Amino acid sequence: MTNWPKSYPLALLIALMALLPVGVLFSLAQDSAQLFDTHNLRVLGNTISLVVLTIFGSVLIGVPLAFLTAYVQMPFKRFWLILLAAPLALPSYIGAFAMYFSFGTGGEIENVLGISTPPISGLWGSALVMSLYTYPFVMMTTRSSLLSLDASLVNAARTLGLSLGASLWRVVLPRVVNSVAAGALLAALYALSDFGTPAIMGFDTFTRVIFVEYNAFGLSQAAMLSLQLMVIVGLILFIESRIGGAQERPGKHLSLFPARWQRNLMLLATLPVVFMAIVLPLAIFTLWLVREGTGGFELSYAWNSAHASFIAAIVAVLLAIPVAHAAIAGKAGRFMERITYFGFGVPGIVMGTALVYVGLKYLPALYQTLSLLVMAYVLRFIPLAVGSVRSTAENIDSGLVKAARVLGASPREAFIRVTLPLTLRGMIAGAALVFLEAMRELPATLMLGPTGFETLATYMWRVYEAGYFGRAAVPGLLLVLLSGVGLVLMLSGERKAQFTVTEDDRS
Repeated sequence: MTNWPKSYPLALLIALMALLPVGVLFSLAQDSAQLFDTHNLRVLGNTISLVVLTIFGSVLIGVPLAFLTAYVQMPFKRFWLILLAAPLALPSYIGAFAMYFSFGTGGEIENVLGISTPPISGLWGSALVMSLYTYPFVMMTTRSSLLSLDASLVNAARTLGLSLGASLWRVVLPRVVNSVAAGALLAALYALSDFGTPAIMGFDTFTRVIFVEYNAFGLSQAAMLSLQLMVIVGLILFIESRIGGAQERPGKHLSLFPARWQRNLMLLATLPVVFMAIVLPLAIFTLWLVREGTGGFELSYAWNSAHASFIAAIVAVLLAIPVAHAAIAGKAGRFMERITYFGFGVPGIVMGTALVYVGLKYLPALYQTLSLLVMAYVLRFIPLAVGSVRSTAENIDSGLVKAARVLGASPREAFIRVTLPLTLRGMIAGAALVFLEAMRELPATLMLGPTGFETLATYMWRVYEAGYFGRAAVPGLLLVLLSGVGLVLMLSGERKAQFTVTEDDRS
């Protein structure tokens, strides 16, 4: 009889938990007769329009910046990489909040500078914000591919008479198309799942309408809309899974040393992106902080965010350990691991809708309690912990565990004394990622938080609804600070390679 690894039963249970929201939504949606009505079709059209514009904008911004950060040698290169990747770590509703109240008649730009500006709202406003906060997906995936390419082909193209620009266009760009597409699909997933930006911009997408239906006690219709949204999410995930990276022999990557004026012109071209995505939100929140102080903000909001996120991070890591070790043990375990990744593709608004029904119908004792909120965080973000733990565990020398067994340690003792300490770094990294994501999660927290339970994210939403936008300064700046720390940690381990080609080397 086959001896299954001891991690399999628990990993299977966790995988089944990850599928819980889908089963709940199917059960709940049976009471809804409106599969596709005129309103639903309009929402579908709005959502697809936003996704298409987000893909276009993120590629338009992200690909040139990938070439800039990968190939162009400039002073303080690491600083520019972190700065241009910073929007990746910021919740998009931070930018939406700042832009919505900065532009247009009566906006902060007009109040402070006396300059009239057009409003930013609706489809185009949402697409602008989404593009500014998703282009790093394209930039980072494309940049990673660029750094893995052997620059000798570019050198050969230059030798055959092509200019540097033509070489990059005809030789390099076709080899990174898959990476560009992968980043664009990540941007599309973000646009599909985001709730805060369309809501603030007053644009009806699936996420905003689901929340409206929930507030109107239309759980069945909210579930039906959630399933329709998940069909689109599933389609994009399937397309993403079919995209493979180029398999090439690694080599030294290209390095460009442009003239000073060319380098300055390139950096100048990045300023509008940096200004809109980073400088403007920081400036607006700082202005509000100086103008209105910390009025209305309580430290309990930050404590609530940290408390719930910390519990979720610990639980996620504990559950990630058996899943990660099951994935290493065999094919069945890898399949269970892939199932847990499904939760990360479920938008927070969909997870919230499903767990609200679970709380009302099956677990009334947990409804509107911290436990149900933590469950939502864990189901959504456990893949972050699983990935970190597994990648660390895979690098452990199996000989160390075998040596412990030879010296008389039981399997349990070898795991506790050898395997667990060696995977501690991955566990801490996974916990940090879960913590940061849970801190800024908005829709699930709005729907599942206990009565009177305010976090940094939900407090920003409440002051937006009440029109007291100046009071969003402290929570907004705290979220930016925490996101920045997470980004620096994420980028701290990148390796470098170098190959030199200058613009004056043309033959």
